[in-house]
Amino acid sequence: MASNRRRRPIDAIVRLPRRREVSPTVEEAPPPRRPRRLFGVTTILFAGFALLIVGGGGLLMLPIANEVGGFTAVETAFFTSTSAVTVTGHTVVSTPDYWSPFGQAVIFFLMLVGGLGFMVVSTFLLLLIGHRSTLQERIVTRGLMRDTVGVDQMQGLRRIGLQVMLVVFSLYVLGAIIFYLQIDGAGPLRSAWHSIFLSVSSFNNAGFNIIPETAQGNAARFVSNFSVLITMTVLMILGGLGWVFFVDVWRHRRFARFSLDTKLVIVTSVGLWALGAAVLGFAEFTNSETMSPLGWSERGVGAVFQSVSGRTAGFSIIDFKLAEDVTKMTFSSLMFIGGAAGSVAGGIKVVTFAVIVTAVVSSLRGRAHAEAFGREIPQAQLHRALTVAILGMGFIIIAIPVLTTIEPDIPFLHLLFDTVSALGTTGATTGIIPGLGIDGKIIFMLAMFIGRLGPVALALALVPKQDETEVYRFAQERVKIG
Repeated sequence: MASNRRRRPIDAIVRLPRRREVSPTVEEAPPPRRPRRLFGVTTILFAGFALLIVGGGGLLMLPIANEVGGFTAVETAFFTSTSAVTVTGHTVVSTPDYWSPFGQAVIFFLMLVGGLGFMVVSTFLLLLIGHRSTLQERIVTRGLMRDTVGVDQMQGLRRIGLQVMLVVFSLYVLGAIIFYLQIDGAGPLRSAWHSIFLSVSSFNNAGFNIIPETAQGNAARFVSNFSVLITMTVLMILGGLGWVFFVDVWRHRRFARFSLDTKLVIVTSVGLWALGAAVLGFAEFTNSETMSPLGWSERGVGAVFQSVSGRTAGFSIIDFKLAEDVTKMTFSSLMFIGGAAGSVAGGIKVVTFAVIVTAVVSSLRGRAHAEAFGREIPQAQLHRALTVAILGMGFIIIAIPVLTTIEPDIPFLHLLFDTVSALGTTGATTGIIPGLGIDGKIIFMLAMFIGRLGPVALALALVPKQDETEVYRFAQERVKIG
């Protein structure tokens, strides 16, 4: 019996050859690493942007650029140059009163180039001069262009760039004509200059205005001129939505056929505009310092105008310093979100915000992936959206305590409002910037610089290079959430 138990099949040992014994061994050698180039595409974009600011600041320092005589202070000139290039609109001095026609022309040129997108222009010029980039740089540049200007195929960038220039300059001219017919009392030449400047500033969401201002805001003088306010609103919307959006709308012309990106831009933008107007309606209509003295029609049109402008452009018909706290908090959030990708607006971008909200809603519904309008959003794009938002919030979390320390006399909410405005390249202000010290102005210049280049560009600059392929993955392990 014992011998039978020892001979059971279950006790038999069967030895199979290992795979490495029956198949040839293949050794994979990693490709040789090439030294990283000092002047990559991203570096050139950063450096070119900085050089434009330096050049503009140098010109604004000249005595010919101001009306008071003598050289302009370095911090004033370079702060204004940074604000113009980044199409923010933050100012240290009154633009119509301090700067001469030459200085205003410099600001006009800087915001014109910055509005059309210095990153697009730089990459366009690199392609024209035959810059030989590596495959890695082409991949990085393609990702940068896709996320910032909406172009995925770089071969068509030249043709698309020319079309964009033609359409944008046509809108500049059309806006200037409408403004010229509404602005009078300054003479034909000066009225024409004011109209062109305001048209470019409105479309570029720059917030600069060379028409004499009132104490309430840089657009308060137009509060009863609905033609000017509506034209400015339309130009700001067109500039804040971007040309890629309108190409998609023009081609498909039906909401059901629009791309997911266009659908998210439409729904989110309309919701944010409605939110801004509603907050102004409930919080400021009874505020005697802001909108209460206006008539009902002026309040309605002004609320829509301020909601559109307060999120991306910075033109103001009210003094945000005197606004209610709920208005300041709401518009701080709206400025952080900004406009659409491929537009002249700043912020983390509308679709970035929409993707994060979509992921939250999908998670609450028990879905494993972010879904919207019957489409699944790739996980990689969700990660990038989170990265962009967290980088932006991280800068604010670091900057605000520093500003509170060096500017203890300025209210916290005013610092938060203006800092978010600078990072979102919006330009709406509570009036604290002229009173900042040199340290505070440097922080604001840095915020405008980072905000214009975009958290997406920073994220792409910090991600691992494409030649560093993933050769292994760690084992998964769950953590406790909530």
